[in-house]
Amino acid sequence: MKLTKIIISGGGTGGHIFPALAIADEIKRRNAAADILFIGAEGKMEMDKVPQAGYPIVGLPIVGLQRKLTLKNALLPFKLVLSLAKVYFVIRRFKPELVIGVGGYASGPTLQMAQLLGIPTLLQEQNSYPGKTNQLLAKKAKAICVAYPGMEKYFPATKINLTGNPVRANLIPALSGLTSEAATHFGLASDKPTLFVMGGSLGAKTLNVAMKAALDHFKTNSFQLLWQCGKSYEQELANFQDALPENVKVFPFIQRMDLAYALSTVIVSRAGALSVSELALVGKPAILVPSPNVAEDHQTKNARALVDRSAALLVADLQAQQELLSTALHLLQDPAQQAALSAELKAMALPNATKDIVDVCEKVAQK
Repeated sequence: MKLTKIIISGGGTGGHIFPALAIADEIKRRNAAADILFIGAEGKMEMDKVPQAGYPIVGLPIVGLQRKLTLKNALLPFKLVLSLAKVYFVIRRFKPELVIGVGGYASGPTLQMAQLLGIPTLLQEQNSYPGKTNQLLAKKAKAICVAYPGMEKYFPATKINLTGNPVRANLIPALSGLTSEAATHFGLASDKPTLFVMGGSLGAKTLNVAMKAALDHFKTNSFQLLWQCGKSYEQELANFQDALPENVKVFPFIQRMDLAYALSTVIVSRAGALSVSELALVGKPAILVPSPNVAEDHQTKNARALVDRSAALLVADLQAQQELLSTALHLLQDPAQQAALSAELKAMALPNATKDIVDVCEKVAQK
């Protein structure tokens, strides 16, 4: 059954927005006439990103619970009631056959109201440890698409579908033939072991501090460093750009991630859900440094899901300045460990995630 009228709700971060847009695009690919409406949170990035991708979006006044005492927490119950009321009228007017939640502030009231109105709902959980909202919504959801095995600890086993997370389509083809192009593109050698450090589009302070302190080590060995420092650190980078060794290339943002992955021998990354899914698809040995600044420490749990299967190494954020460089250099010099990590990581890859998620959506709508 092709989907015709769907609401997709969630956002707040790229980790929620990208899967939502990938799901919408796949629905549209199967049925160009499908009517898709997004519901997000006012002031969050989905209010810009979703219209840029060509889809309409409705914003809710919902906000998250702050960790410290603040007036925002006092206003939360009122904003929740307002959001539920707004969603009620949106659903009654739009009449969706299915409501999909991808996580983020807006997905809670949207799916809660849909369930109260008897509209089928589906959850797409990106992380290995779901938030409390999704655990509550799962009780009445018709299906739950997950990216990690063992999610029966949190969700009803009969509703779980192991689909994986949608990732960038251009990463799916083999990267082995891009090494020479990648070396030319970044101004590095094609035949030297390469450490690729990525801290996301905005950057990760811990990774940047650790790499800046390690620059002298790259002057005295045969390894090279490809470092995405993030747009937030672009000005700071300019202050020491001239002092960089020839075998170190730093960029605020890397558009051609396929080339960066192709050139890399070892990858250092945060452990966001989509980053982990991409790393599994790429299959390069990885060192994960989970961000401590996320809800319920879910990045550490994502990393642990790989480490427990010997598919990655983990360096705690607090230990990164002391341990990250030595861990990376040791791994760069150990081809046997690289091969072992790579094999286990590739075994966890789920490259057909977007297709499989929409397959489940269609089955739920048909029932």
